[in-house]
Amino acid sequence: MKQSILIFHGYLLRGTGSNVYNANLARALVQLGYEVHLFTQEQHPETLDFVDSVVDCDNDAIIVRLQRAPRFQGRCTVYRPNIGGLLPVYVRDRYEGFVVRTFPELTNEELERYIAMNVAAVRGVALATKPGLAFANHAIMGPYILHRALAGLLPYAVKIHGSALEYTIKPYPRFLPYAREGILGAHAVLVGSGHIAARLFATIDEPELQSRVRLGPPGVNVETFAPRDQQARIAGLQQVIASLGSREKTGFDKRAAKGINTLMEQDTLEWPEILSIRQGYDPDGIDEQASQNIAILDPTHNRIVAYVGKLIVSKGVDLLLCAWPLVLARQPRAKLLIVGFGTYREGLELLLRAIEQRNLAVIRQIARLGRALEGEEADHLAYVEAFFDGLTGAAYDDYFLAARNIRHTLIFTGKLDHDILVDLLPLAEALVVPSTFPEAFGMVAVEATACGVWPIVANHSGLAEVAGALSHVISSEHQRLLSFKVGLNAIREIAERINIWLAMPSYEREGLTAATRKLTVEMWSWEGVARTVLAACAGRIDELPVPVLP
Repeated sequence: MKQSILIFHGYLLRGTGSNVYNANLARALVQLGYEVHLFTQEQHPETLDFVDSVVDCDNDAIIVRLQRAPRFQGRCTVYRPNIGGLLPVYVRDRYEGFVVRTFPELTNEELERYIAMNVAAVRGVALATKPGLAFANHAIMGPYILHRALAGLLPYAVKIHGSALEYTIKPYPRFLPYAREGILGAHAVLVGSGHIAARLFATIDEPELQSRVRLGPPGVNVETFAPRDQQARIAGLQQVIASLGSREKTGFDKRAAKGINTLMEQDTLEWPEILSIRQGYDPDGIDEQASQNIAILDPTHNRIVAYVGKLIVSKGVDLLLCAWPLVLARQPRAKLLIVGFGTYREGLELLLRAIEQRNLAVIRQIARLGRALEGEEADHLAYVEAFFDGLTGAAYDDYFLAARNIRHTLIFTGKLDHDILVDLLPLAEALVVPSTFPEAFGMVAVEATACGVWPIVANHSGLAEVAGALSHVISSEHQRLLSFKVGLNAIREIAERINIWLAMPSYEREGLTAATRKLTVEMWSWEGVARTVLAACAGRIDELPVPVLP
């Protein structure tokens, strides 16, 4: 067996973002023959094929929960430190088995206890296993924990994912000292894009840091996320329907839909009523009607467009929903598949009903409230408001005519894991990533291109860098179809890109998606990501590219 590597993640190993990154990184390292010591709070690690052992770390006690024969060349042991049931996060969410609070909501005592528990577990494992390499995730608290735990034992590298910088450190300077100590203590720092590098340098302005930062984007499983012919798409759809049929569906349900309908009859939208609806179902679950809704999809007839991601204001899902009637006016057979969960689900359901009913009063209320519909401070949705302000005359009538049955053209699924997404995503012809907030990387766009699906992304941050890379392998006339500008015209631009793409001859689209798939395999496979991490951990940063700052 090759050298061993200690990885501190501290969260789950499924879902989205850094969770998927660390699961796939660990699998790739095990396939390369490495012994991986992975620190996580994953509740069901036994379901992951690359995990051979599971150990709970409870103060000085080491409790082995699972041991089995390795399935790959290397080995992976998952370590779960006892953190007292309190899981600090960057963006509010729900996690099975934990009390969840954002970092700013923690008292100093709670924060120090969380750090100390993890430091003790990491140092104990490091002393016992003597790993040759170490790797931390996020700007806080992973690097700080490794800095304290591994002092005098071995150096470490860091991967910056973005959320900690944007949602925690930037608005709350209380956490900057932790970030500085942990990140400046690393001998290599990986960022997914030039945008994240720029944000990191704006947060920690130290020349010594800039010399150690290298490009290390996440990856995609190009074997499972792959193009499929029509027969394989239909088979994949049937697999999804069968799989969902056997799973518990505790998400958005008929009772919640009825509550939304009742809200539409009121003059004002009030947070207590919205919260009451949300508390009646599991926002982190699969939709009650997911199986039946997906079953109506027909990849031989429908023109399917997909969105995959969190249902929160900053992801811009409302822009896509507002653009959808403009697509239906041109493509009446179009279906919009929305895979995701989040605190803006009720706001999106209200928006859809308001559009369907031509209820401008509710639309304008939603635009004025914004994040207040998530339970946060009100945040004006200027792009939504600007779009409806600009709808006049015949365009107004045409839009709402196309929108009359908009909800029948949408399929919400709730939260789905990657084992289902690999069968679902290839059904789409295009995928839209309309995020209005900076993104570290366009992971879901890369997964789409691996499947032969055309990505349409917001032209900023890490998303723009993905679009820029893809633009090198397609003709100049098609490059504009990869992205749109986030601004007052964003809704129209999203619709225009979708309509142009769907109207193109199939042979032309197939040539373009073949080119983007080829580049994706070359640039973003997980084996390549693993080798980048290994080089960073070993201090071989001269082998890695320097990020290009925006």
